[in-house]
Amino acid sequence: MIEKKQAVQQEERAVIVGLITKEQTERQVQEYLDELVFLAETAGAPIIKRFTQKMARPDRATFVGKGKLEEIRDFITGRNITLVIFDDELSGSQIANIEKVLNVKVIDRSDLILDIFARRARTAQAKVQVELAQYQYILPRLKGMWSHLERQGGGIGSRGPGETEIETDRRIIKDKISLLRKRLAEIDKQALTQRKDRGEYIRVALVGYTNVGKSTIMNVLSKSEVFAENKLFATLDTTTRKVVFDQTPFLLSDTVGFIRKLPHHLVESFKSTLDEVRESDILMHVVDISHPQYEDQVEVVNRTLQELKAFDKPTIMIFNKMDLYEQNTFDKWLAEDIKQDILTQMKADWERRSQGNCVFISALEKKNIEELRQTIMDKVMNLYRERFPYKSEFFY
Repeated sequence: MIEKKQAVQQEERAVIVGLITKEQTERQVQEYLDELVFLAETAGAPIIKRFTQKMARPDRATFVGKGKLEEIRDFITGRNITLVIFDDELSGSQIANIEKVLNVKVIDRSDLILDIFARRARTAQAKVQVELAQYQYILPRLKGMWSHLERQGGGIGSRGPGETEIETDRRIIKDKISLLRKRLAEIDKQALTQRKDRGEYIRVALVGYTNVGKSTIMNVLSKSEVFAENKLFATLDTTTRKVVFDQTPFLLSDTVGFIRKLPHHLVESFKSTLDEVRESDILMHVVDISHPQYEDQVEVVNRTLQELKAFDKPTIMIFNKMDLYEQNTFDKWLAEDIKQDILTQMKADWERRSQGNCVFISALEKKNIEELRQTIMDKVMNLYRERFPYKSEFFY
């Protein structure tokens, strides 16, 4: 029988591993590892060291080469390091083979993200979605993972479906997946009824990469208290609030953030939560412009929206954290006119690329919020006029 293991709260010191291949350049791998560090810290594991290796393709047995594996083993020996995190997905047999050499727990990026989602899940829907994704992650790794799961003993990567009996097989896992899908379908049916009950209101959804400030913007615009934290995946559940600008109401929803290399089974499990995105009338794509790779993050979000078949909706690009952008970009000796020229050129470029549908703000410092409110208001009013040309109560 599959049982959930209890989370161990003690800190786990970790190292991370990335592979430089034809598909992933050294610069890209370092960016991915920077993000993996943030993910690990969000899960409560400080990163002691990062390892990279150049290979034409991953080793089928151990992902990295034998020499690199020995180098990692030599480093972690005697340093109280209990966890090794790989940036790419590992098979069950790879995990088992690597653990035999390193003699510590080994997980991959997908396992780490699932662990964070398991910590953050609060509602029944989110908990079922995470559990479903965890079993889908385990299913193709059954052959090599049983001994891995037996040795875990809690901690990062073991929150959720653990395994104590070797004889548990694919049939039991598949039965559990089937049961969770039925339970999720029932919850989705209830959520659909709730969405239908919202009447004729225009729906606006906040989307974006994780940790870009969506929840902070939600709080500023709706004057409500939505949980906001400087960590990845601070919010899993969609939060919807009724907002009224100048007597014109609309529904504003905050959704789970996207991330690079998001496990496919996790996207699949959370598609019902993201129905709020698919069924919205307007998207507010929030971007952390202070992030060094913010344009890459924009592309990740756009690809995810395309996968959700929501990319063609009317969209407002909201470039958040302008205060940090200016702080990171300009030194104090730079002449003000040069600074303004650079800002004007950057803004003009995004005005062109977004066809005029963009706003530059600082949600934390509440800078340029009035322009954002007006931009949203114009979009909402235009949609009401198109949809309900004879209902003047929406316009005044």
